[in-house]
Amino acid sequence: MKIALPNEQAVIQDALRILNQTMAPSQVIVLISRWWSDGGDYLQQRDELFADETVESLVEKIQTFEQDNNSAQRPNLM
Repeated sequence: MKIALPNEQAVIQDALRILNQTMAPSQVIVLISRWWSDGGDYLQQRDELFADETVESLVEKIQTFEQDNNSAQRPNLM
């Protein structure tokens, strides 16, 4: 199975756009400063977040999420 991953910069831009639409600017700044100053161990965080996951299980969750979002965004014409 081949998975197309989105461009990282595009994902960051989308996330910032969403944050700006749903949060006060001061909240966005606090969040971004926390992310940049975290200095945590990314590999450890990744292992904890995805401890029970496989590529296949993540693909399935992503596809389900995208299908749910696509159907929720489509207008009901009937």
